[in-house]
Amino acid sequence: MPYWERIYHERMTTAEEAVKHITSGQRVFLTGNCSVPQKLLAALVRRARAGEVENVEIVQVLTVGDADYVSPDLEGKLRVNTLFISANVRRAVHEGRADFTPIFLSEIPDLFRSGELPLDVALVHVSPPDEHGFCSFGVEVGITKPAAESAKVVIAEVNDRMPRALGDSFIHVSKIDHFVPVSYPLPELPQGSPGEVQMRIAQHIADLIPDGATLQLGIGGIPDAVLLYLRDKKDLGIHTEMFSDGVVTLVEAGVITNERKSIHRGKIIVGFVLGTQRLYDFVDNNAMVEFHPTDYVNDPFVIAQNDNMVAINSAIEVDLTGQVCADSIGPKFYSGVGGQVDFIRGAARSKGGKPIIALPSTAKGGTISRIVATLKPGAGVTTTRNDVHYVVTEYGVAYLHGKTIRQRVNALINIAHPDFRDELRYQAKKLGYI
Repeated sequence: MPYWERIYHERMTTAEEAVKHITSGQRVFLTGNCSVPQKLLAALVRRARAGEVENVEIVQVLTVGDADYVSPDLEGKLRVNTLFISANVRRAVHEGRADFTPIFLSEIPDLFRSGELPLDVALVHVSPPDEHGFCSFGVEVGITKPAAESAKVVIAEVNDRMPRALGDSFIHVSKIDHFVPVSYPLPELPQGSPGEVQMRIAQHIADLIPDGATLQLGIGGIPDAVLLYLRDKKDLGIHTEMFSDGVVTLVEAGVITNERKSIHRGKIIVGFVLGTQRLYDFVDNNAMVEFHPTDYVNDPFVIAQNDNMVAINSAIEVDLTGQVCADSIGPKFYSGVGGQVDFIRGAARSKGGKPIIALPSTAKGGTISRIVATLKPGAGVTTTRNDVHYVVTEYGVAYLHGKTIRQRVNALINIAHPDFRDELRYQAKKLGYI
């Protein structure tokens, strides 16, 4: 028996026994996205409810599914520190029962590696080991691999349903302290059906994408809609923090080949994936797809090496000077910066690159303009006016780079909803912009 097999079997345990290695006052990393280790997390919650631990800090980025671990009854026992606010912890953050740490996605790995945010324990979720004793982190590599490499103790769920993702995505069994065997399907996030407004925005964006471009696409109605308009493009590539099922469709159609990429030719480069079982089956042992930590995937200097890099990101509101708020509604934190600035800056420095901010022109059933004279009081500036190049709504494209404030104002008013254009002009005059 190879030595790694002996280690693997010796360190096998149950979720209940594994979480006993978490003690009061420790900082615990929780693997996120569709890779949350459900059995370990549930066991930790039971332990906390039994009064066996207190003041345990759970560091995470984005998690999918129920978040029982931020329930009010666990206050003082478990406290989340999230580096991106997902819907399941948003209320806890707003009520002061959870913390939020704003940071670029590209910089999170170094928080752990440098010891600036030291980790006592990492709860991770991996595929079974291969014949050489290496487990894959599967659908979430970007933040999880650096966390596992930095934590003092690593506890892993080993799931035979976890895809064996390739790339810089592996950990040897000797680096894992406790293994908990599980077998359950990963959570799924099916694509929705884009609405009319999203389709119109997508058509404008698709017109900006040349053959041979490399794309960064997130999840949501607009990215999903953009993919629907790319069927006639040729030799597109992908370099993105994440992708969903729509990319699989374009690979199968021969649209995404990655053959004209400047770096990693022939490869999709990604940090994590969110989607359905179809997507998980696609990435399993697929040599076309390489997963990497986000300090590589989201490094603007790496991104910029892709010629014709097109980065598509969203916003909550954009003011008339081009300032983008994407992480808060006024002073109320909503999400996080994620990889927006990393990719906006990377695409801006790419030869032929196009950094794009896309958003519907209105919110709340057309009653509120998302092109605004000034950002709401307390709103965060996610992407500065100096970084913005393209802003797209269903009414067209505003190109702002190198433009004066007066030119920017006029361009943005032209893509605002017609019902708000007169008021925006009035406000712009009051502010002395035009």
